[in-house]
Amino acid sequence: MTAARRERLRRGAAAALEICVVAAVYYGSAKLGLLQQLVRGQVTPLWPPTGIALAGLLLRGPRVWPGIALGALLVNASLGPSLPAVLAIVTGNTLAPLCSYALLRRAGFRIELSRLRDVLALIFLGAFTGMLISATIGSGTLALAGVVHADAFWRTWSVWWTGDAMGVLVVTPVLLVLRSARWPKDAPPFRWAEGFLLVVATACVGFVGSGSVPLMFLGFPLLVWAAFRFQLAGAAPCALAVSTFAIVTAARGSGPFAGHDLLTSMITLQAFNASSALTALLVSAAVSERDQAQKEISRACGFLADMVAKISAGGYQPTLPVSFDEADMSVKRAIRKSAEDEPEVRRDQPG
Repeated sequence: MTAARRERLRRGAAAALEICVVAAVYYGSAKLGLLQQLVRGQVTPLWPPTGIALAGLLLRGPRVWPGIALGALLVNASLGPSLPAVLAIVTGNTLAPLCSYALLRRAGFRIELSRLRDVLALIFLGAFTGMLISATIGSGTLALAGVVHADAFWRTWSVWWTGDAMGVLVVTPVLLVLRSARWPKDAPPFRWAEGFLLVVATACVGFVGSGSVPLMFLGFPLLVWAAFRFQLAGAAPCALAVSTFAIVTAARGSGPFAGHDLLTSMITLQAFNASSALTALLVSAAVSERDQAQKEISRACGFLADMVAKISAGGYQPTLPVSFDEADMSVKRAIRKSAEDEPEVRRDQPG
């Protein structure tokens, strides 16, 4: 067997393994999502598989789409209502994350989520726009199959779209964080204490907010705290926890969801969870951009200090520019040259 053939077999085996892993995780997360189903035992306000599917596409590429289709088929095969309806729903569940992936790629999305444009793209393109496909195909299929009455179509559609969009908003960022997560080294004790306190406070606010008194808004200070102090690593899990508690509250019909019909509750839940994700991710991205700008300024100041030291020592004779624009271009060229002379400095940091 030639080396090229062995390499092809190795790549094929790796791709098959990735597909199986995506299908297994999709199926397992779907079973968890169905614990909070609201319509016909298969429509839920939180559908984690959409977040897993989109994260898999972003991290491993479109080659894992058969895993999404296989996982959706395994889940819906036992839910029915018929084989053609199952195949139609599976098609919608597969096309939706693929559409979100294509939209994000076209928008120049970066998986680090360190830019404001990446956060906005994930929310409005990845979650709200892409998931229209699965919600429309799935709800339409149930209506055509006669298992959902025509007057209940929009209620079913609202729950379906809410669940799929929430899966992207709260699950995908967590998986993207786990991709680059590292155990913190040399972290001071107060940092660990702060993280533990944040976890405890989030749990307490979640339990209080899921009660009969509408206090879910208490989660927003925690989201800002987590995003400001821990950036995406803290904001994404905190947003997942806050959104999960809100979904449980909506499923129970308590708190701010008490006394409302299903459509109104889903609109309220969608607005709350979107606001939560938007707050956490936008603050996290803004802090990351600020930190990156400070690093660039520090590097530029260090270079200018070195240049002044060389001038003072008489070892460097600069050519004085005749205008401000030329001075600005001269400094930029000097900074680029400094970056080229120092290969250990990363130049691929997201801007």
